[in-house]
Amino acid sequence: MNIEPYIAQLLYRYQCVTVPGFGAFLTEIQSAQLVESSHSFFPPKKIISFNAHIKNNDGLLANHIAQAEKTSYEYVVSAIQYQVLNWKKNIQLDGILSIKNVGNFELNADKNLIFTPFDQTNYLTNSFGLSAFVSPVIKREIFEQKIEALEENIDQEAVIEFIPERRRTSNYLKYAAVFVLGLGVAGSIGYPLYQQKIASETILVEKSVQKQVQNKIQEATFFIENPIPAVTLTVKMKEEKMSYHIMAGAFRDEKNAEKIFKKLTIQGYKARRIPQNKHGLFPVLYGSYATFAEAEKVRQEILKNENPDAWVLIESL
Repeated sequence: MNIEPYIAQLLYRYQCVTVPGFGAFLTEIQSAQLVESSHSFFPPKKIISFNAHIKNNDGLLANHIAQAEKTSYEYVVSAIQYQVLNWKKNIQLDGILSIKNVGNFELNADKNLIFTPFDQTNYLTNSFGLSAFVSPVIKREIFEQKIEALEENIDQEAVIEFIPERRRTSNYLKYAAVFVLGLGVAGSIGYPLYQQKIASETILVEKSVQKQVQNKIQEATFFIENPIPAVTLTVKMKEEKMSYHIMAGAFRDEKNAEKIFKKLTIQGYKARRIPQNKHGLFPVLYGSYATFAEAEKVRQEILKNENPDAWVLIESL
């Protein structure tokens, strides 16, 4: 059974696809990019990375293949183990392994596994149909020569001088001007006096009205026969989703799960118990975290000091 196409299918839908006994393929969304040197535009995409420490079977890949192949879950688990065994043999013999549409694995000088993702496939469904393209350089015309030519033409043109025509004015216009000036002086003196009088009368009226209003307020009595009962509002805060969980173990007996849960709580961990899974086990968590980096940091400390089998479960709980 070839499991490579199913890994590629799941990368479109999930952030983590684990191959039991081999490792996990993780995805991270990268924003659109512009390379100015080559004038190239690249759409948003998923970047694939590999973590060899996540090897436990979370059931995602096996269940997906079982449904697609219409076979049993146990048979698919055995087929995955056989495929992983062949991968490891090929890496040891050839020093390289290629998984179609996912990436290549190589062994470096220190015998460490190096993963190089296949960048020709974009697993971000929101970018479906979008492809990289190169934009031509925008050409801007220079108008300096045209401006210089226009300036030369202006210098060569003849300058036309306009001499205003003088006309004699009649004496009656002088008298009219004196009359208008007199009206302006009279208006500038009389108008402010008129405005001042209106303002004084307005203040008197406003004081009278204000006094009547105050008297009415003092005489008024307000009484409510059936008061409305107080309303108590309960605001429910939205909890932050934790998608990365460090698994302490899964137990057949619920009493053992409760015992481990209390022990971790006493040790200072924000331990959690989650509902019984489809395999009849009762999982117990060291704690839940918002990012994979936080969970991985705590898991490394647990591996060194307490539990070498602790692993990260990626699921929205």
